[in-house]
Amino acid sequence: MKYSPDDYDTKGQLRLPLSFWAILLLQARTWVLFVAAGASRQQGESLLELFYPDNHVFWLGLASGVPAALGLLLTGYRQRLPRLWQAWRWVLVLTLVLTLGVQLVALWQDDDAASSLVLMVTLLDGLAILALLGYRRLSDCFDPAENH
Repeated sequence: MKYSPDDYDTKGQLRLPLSFWAILLLQARTWVLFVAAGASRQQGESLLELFYPDNHVFWLGLASGVPAALGLLLTGYRQRLPRLWQAWRWVLVLTLVLTLGVQLVALWQDDDAASSLVLMVTLLDGLAILALLGYRRLSDCFDPAENH
């Protein structure tokens, strides 16, 4: 056994590490902001305009957050749909790579100095890719053989 018995839940599945939930939150950041803007009715529109002055970037952010939202729903079906759950790791990686690529192109084409927030989010997206690919515990959570 690679992990201690405390690392497994009552169903025999590896508990998902905190880094997995942080990656999902990072990928669904536009959805989180959208919900927060909806909760603050008077200041919601100004909040969205602050982070997303361009509507196209906002819609792109919502679209790139869909795999994370679906991944959140799939966490409850890891035993019932093991092949889909196993493939979903690669869906999350692909989404992060595409998002990172769009961010790097936008940074490269931007004549103004890049804001520290954009640079920080770009760095976090890169770290999330590395975690999904290199963090053994997180990789094992997607392996049906480790979750019996």
